[in-house]
Amino acid sequence: MMNHAAITGWGSYSPTRILSNHDLEELVDTSDAWIRTRTGIGERRVAAPDETTSSMGVIAARRALERAELLPREIDLVICASTTPDHLLPATACLIQQQLGCTQAGAFDLNAACSGFIYGLAVASQFIQGGAARRVLLVSSETLTRFVNWQDRSTCVLFGDGAGAVVLEATPHCEGVLSVALGSRGDIERMLVIEAGGSALPASADTVARKAHYMKMRGNEVFKMAVRNMAQTAKEALAKANLTLPELTAVIPHQANLRILTATQEALDLPAEKMFINVDRHGNTGAASIALAMGEFLDSRPVQVGDHFLLVAFGGGLTWGACVLRWADIAAIVRRRAQKLSA
Repeated sequence: MMNHAAITGWGSYSPTRILSNHDLEELVDTSDAWIRTRTGIGERRVAAPDETTSSMGVIAARRALERAELLPREIDLVICASTTPDHLLPATACLIQQQLGCTQAGAFDLNAACSGFIYGLAVASQFIQGGAARRVLLVSSETLTRFVNWQDRSTCVLFGDGAGAVVLEATPHCEGVLSVALGSRGDIERMLVIEAGGSALPASADTVARKAHYMKMRGNEVFKMAVRNMAQTAKEALAKANLTLPELTAVIPHQANLRILTATQEALDLPAEKMFINVDRHGNTGAASIALAMGEFLDSRPVQVGDHFLLVAFGGGLTWGACVLRWADIAAIVRRRAQKLSA
C-alpha cells in the first residue's frame, strides 16, 4: 500500500521588528500611498542583527514539532527551502537539524526562490511515498532584507523576513499532498537575480562597489510571467487531483504583492473570499511566505478533515509550482503512531 504525505504539524516565526511604509519614507524616496497602491503592503518584519535564516527556522520548526506531538529524534529528514542561506557551506538544513537535535535525520537545502515551499512539499512527499522516510520536517526561512538595496525603492519596499515549517507524515489514507505541478525557465534575461556571491561572480571589492550582492528585479516582466504561470500551474495541479476550484476551501498563494494576487485570482475566476492574503502585514517573504500564510490561516479558523487547499507560487530561477492538499485526520494519525509505539 502506497503511503501519502499528510501535514500533521505547522509553525511559524516573524521577527519582532516592524518596518512600516512610514519608516521607509525616511530611507528612500517613496510614500505610504505609493507603496500601498502598487504592492498592497503596509509593513514588513525585519530580522534582528543576531537572527539568521537558521535561527528563525529553528523556532518555526520547534512549533511545528510541538503541534505534531513529535520529538526531534523522530524526524527522518530535514529540508530547508531558502534563497538566503546562512552560508554557502554548511547547508542551513544541517544547522537546523543540529540545533533541533534531529539526530536520526538527513538534511539538505533546496533553492527554488519563492516557489521553494511548493518544491519542498513535492520532494518531501516523494520521500514518504517511496518509503525512504516516514516523517519529514520542511522548513522555509528567509532573511531577504539583508539582500535588498535600501536605495532602490522598486525592490526595498517589497521584502520581509520570516520562517514557517511543517511536519509531513506517512498515512495510508488518500489525504495530505494529492498533487503537485512544477515548472521552470532559466532566467537568462536576468529578470530577478542576485548576481554576485557564487562561482560565476565571486565576491570582490568590485562586486561590492557595484552592489551586485543585492536583489535586482524587472518588475513588469516578472508580474506578467507570475500571473500567467501561477494560473496555469494551479489548473494543472487541480486537474491532477481531479478537483475543481469550487471544491476548494481556500487558495493560499505566495504573497508576492497584492497586484499579482488579485490578477491571479481574476485569471482563475476565483471568488475573492477564497484567496487568503496577508501580504499587507508581512510583505514578500520569499520561500517562507506560503508557510507563514498557511500557518496564519490554520490558526485563525477551524479546518475540517477533508478540506481541500491549493497552494501556488512563482519565484526567481525562474520557477513556479502548485500543490493540492486534502486536510488529514491528524488525531487519527497521532493515535496510530501511539498504537505502534505501544505494540
